[in-house]
Amino acid sequence: MSLNETLREQRDALRAALQEEDHDTLDRLLPQLRSADIGEILEDLFEKEEDIPVCLALLNAMPIERRANVLGYLPREEQLAVAESMSDGVMLSILEEMSSDERADLFNLLGEDRRELLLRRMAHQEREDLKLLASYEEGTAGAIMTSDYVAIPLGMTVSKAMMRVRQTAPDAETVYQLYIIDHEGRLAGTLSLRQLMVARPGAMVDDLMIRDVIRIPVDEAQEEVARVVARYDMLAVPVVDADEKLIGIVTHDDAMDVAQSEATEDIHKGMSIGALEDGVSRVPLWSLYRKRVIWLVLLVFGNLFSGAGIAFFEETIAAQVALVFFLPLLIGSGGNAGAQAATLMVRGMATGDVGVKDWGKLLGRELLVAGSLGLTMALAVAPIGVMRGGELVAMVVAMSMVIIVLFGSLLGMCLPFLLDHLGWDPATASAPLVTTLIDASGVVIYFSIASAILTSA
Repeated sequence: MSLNETLREQRDALRAALQEEDHDTLDRLLPQLRSADIGEILEDLFEKEEDIPVCLALLNAMPIERRANVLGYLPREEQLAVAESMSDGVMLSILEEMSSDERADLFNLLGEDRRELLLRRMAHQEREDLKLLASYEEGTAGAIMTSDYVAIPLGMTVSKAMMRVRQTAPDAETVYQLYIIDHEGRLAGTLSLRQLMVARPGAMVDDLMIRDVIRIPVDEAQEEVARVVARYDMLAVPVVDADEKLIGIVTHDDAMDVAQSEATEDIHKGMSIGALEDGVSRVPLWSLYRKRVIWLVLLVFGNLFSGAGIAFFEETIAAQVALVFFLPLLIGSGGNAGAQAATLMVRGMATGDVGVKDWGKLLGRELLVAGSLGLTMALAVAPIGVMRGGELVAMVVAMSMVIIVLFGSLLGMCLPFLLDHLGWDPATASAPLVTTLIDASGVVIYFSIASAILTSA
């Protein structure tokens, strides 16, 4: 039996035990399931209002440490529902068990009065750490970093540094990468745990550390953090303030969560869909409708220009009805080429592969590629033009294909750069938007060429 099948069976059994309040089965199954799997099951059950008390009862029956771990895998709305069901004492214990970044995220979901009440009951160091992490703007490195890392002061020997690792490791997010700081807390270097373990006990960490450390400013955008972690294959990247003081790290798993979230957001924008608060299978119907309807209605009015273009060339169409046969083919080809070009540019800009400085070079490349694509597609469709309307119609269709594909590709390539220059998200240069613009322009191009050639013939 595969791992997925085993997990599916365990999840089904846990759901059934929860609904039937079969405590013996719950006691047997819970130790077998990972916290992420329990979180996924609870997330599904939270969709039904009648199952919420069962979910809360299950969480309350878990040890505090396990409950805090499972809570970190729940979406924000479910986290808030759980938090509101807890007493302040239990909530305080949960926060103490959570990793610092997850603790700050949950803390920010709570009401202001409750936050103040919890802060007053915390130890001074924990209170100041939580207030700092919770203060950073959403979407920045500060909002996703953790303060649970191993820092070693300059001037330590390897043996003393190992003692420091043993003391701080239980609370650290990762111990595989160690950070060396000076007496003012500034990041001086980094050292791997492997390097520390194989070094002589009397050696100085100052002599072993790597001084050229990749670091991220605390106000850096989270997508840039994810790119840095992926580019350099890092376990964690240190985060520093304006004075170069080390204030946290962003671990690989948090960076990958950001990458997944950003990719999902770009895909949604690429199809003119607003950001969803939850998975597509769980988001409310009204929210799903609202996120999709605005762009679709706007694009409906955009398509009116296509109709206006057709109406303007009614005489040309009436004189050569065969032209209508090729209209969907031509504007569809232009839209497809434009959507391809836009997708390549948006993704290239998102990954940092291309920038505004590359626009001129990319324009030349796109002219060559789009021209070749247009000629190839024109040669493919020309014989059909001859059969449907004769040589003149075939000439019109072939010329229109080349120009429309060329225009569509260049529009799809340039639009993301234009939007970026205006301060808008390049992902807004979506397939529906590009296709709508090319539909209207393609109609005008096609029938203008037809009018010029067929009228003079």
